[in-house]
Amino acid sequence: MALSNWAAYLNRSTKLLRDSSIKILRMEGADAPSRAPLTLFRLNSKQDIEQFATGCDADIGGTSTVHLELDESRERNKGSGSTATGRFWGEMRLDVRPELQGRIRGGYAGFRSKPRPTLFGEMVDDVSNHQFLALRLRLGGDPRLRNSYFVNLQTDGPITTDLWQHRLYFQRNDGGWEDVFIPFENFILTNTGELVQHQIAMMRERIRTVGISLLGGNSGVSGSYDLGIDSVRAVNEEDVTRPPLIEKDPSHGI
Repeated sequence: MALSNWAAYLNRSTKLLRDSSIKILRMEGADAPSRAPLTLFRLNSKQDIEQFATGCDADIGGTSTVHLELDESRERNKGSGSTATGRFWGEMRLDVRPELQGRIRGGYAGFRSKPRPTLFGEMVDDVSNHQFLALRLRLGGDPRLRNSYFVNLQTDGPITTDLWQHRLYFQRNDGGWEDVFIPFENFILTNTGELVQHQIAMMRERIRTVGISLLGGNSGVSGSYDLGIDSVRAVNEEDVTRPPLIEKDPSHGI
């Protein structure tokens, strides 16, 4: 066997061993593919919250603020099904520091799950047997920001700045908890905040991170934001309790 072919064989074998080892760690592969709901993340304890990283435009000279904390308020958690949930909150501001005027744009805050390294490589989630992403959320804060939230998925692909994105559409306006369902096939591929011209299918068997962003700068809206997050799951149509609201123009607001 030629040296180049032998190297390619070793690379493929190493990747297969890594993927198989991760499945063993997660007790996968023993049964036929399940359609049961798959919980990707819960935000019900301090340990759950520590799985996420936050960021906002203040990191590069903006003036927005961002917090992701465990919320144990009985009033805010009423109807969530949990005694504690995650609370993503802060101030969305469009201004930037005076010396950066015209050079950067403000109006961004977000959080995402941290990478999950293991002895055999990074742990990823396989949602290829599920049709919808399901998020249990509570919308508060300034109502003008309700259409500026997006959910972001990162796959284990070669371009680390690629994000699969979809707007979060809320059907309640009373501050109560609701389940938001988004078909995986309706996510669009973006890179550094811009729509990718040539869309491809999402690598749903290798979901690396999940996050939520608030893009007030795109809509020109500022104000206080407050979003409760109980869980993020992958489900099928038999688990969808209300029809999802679909983005008619996926490029709008990106």
